[in-house]
Amino acid sequence: MIFTKSVVSSRNLSPGGSRSAEHSGHRYYGADLLGLNAYERHKKFMDDYGRYYGKGNSVEGQKLPVKTDQDTLRESYRFIRTEEDDLDASWEQRLAKRYYDKLFKEYCIADMTHYKYGKIGLRWRAEKEVISGKGQFICGNKKCDERGDLSSYEVNFSYREAGEIKQALVKLRICPKCATKLNYRKEKEQAKAQKAEERENRKRRREEQHICKSKSYSREKELTLADMKVLNEQQGASRSSPAMITSELEGDDAVDPQPEGAREGGTDEEYSKYFKGLFL
Repeated sequence: MIFTKSVVSSRNLSPGGSRSAEHSGHRYYGADLLGLNAYERHKKFMDDYGRYYGKGNSVEGQKLPVKTDQDTLRESYRFIRTEEDDLDASWEQRLAKRYYDKLFKEYCIADMTHYKYGKIGLRWRAEKEVISGKGQFICGNKKCDERGDLSSYEVNFSYREAGEIKQALVKLRICPKCATKLNYRKEKEQAKAQKAEERENRKRRREEQHICKSKSYSREKELTLADMKVLNEQQGASRSSPAMITSELEGDDAVDPQPEGAREGGTDEEYSKYFKGLFL
């Protein structure tokens, strides 16, 4: 009897007990949602859905792709807007145009972080920068606060936007130090081209000097050969001159230094008369 009563009592209590458990569960879940706003409730619902129906993957630990206004501006912003951009009535283009109209487009602000690579970023000034004088009375470099000795430059800004390469002529006021950074790439290329030109000039001068030396050497060689030829002719003439003199003497009537009497075997008296006649 006791066992049957216990069974009966358990049968009678089981439905009521399940209802009370369900009621208490709903009460607990409802109480958990009372202090939450709409977005927090949404997050909790998604988290519970992922936990119980998404194979244990909680949505709370996942970063959902959310497109913010800043992302929209990065996609739709144009450095210089055209009429075609204004004809587009989409929400993204209207947001970009509203932001574009708030910018002041007289002077630019420059980002010269990568100036050594020839990459300089330019943007228009915002309202706070116009009020503080940044870009007009203060150096237009984003990281420079120099106020004195500023100069204005017209920069041919070439940039890539929306898959196209565009150009715009903008104004920039910067100090001498930042002006060196602005023209760093161009001056480096000019110095490199000048060095290459000087190297070519030195090479050309060496070649010209080599040609002049070769010509002078060939000329000296020709002169040397001509001098040797003249010298040989002179030496040949000097060797032949004694024979010519001998032949001339043999051809003419040569004067014999000895008197006729001596040749004929004369006496001493004749010799004395001969020498006496010479000294008179």
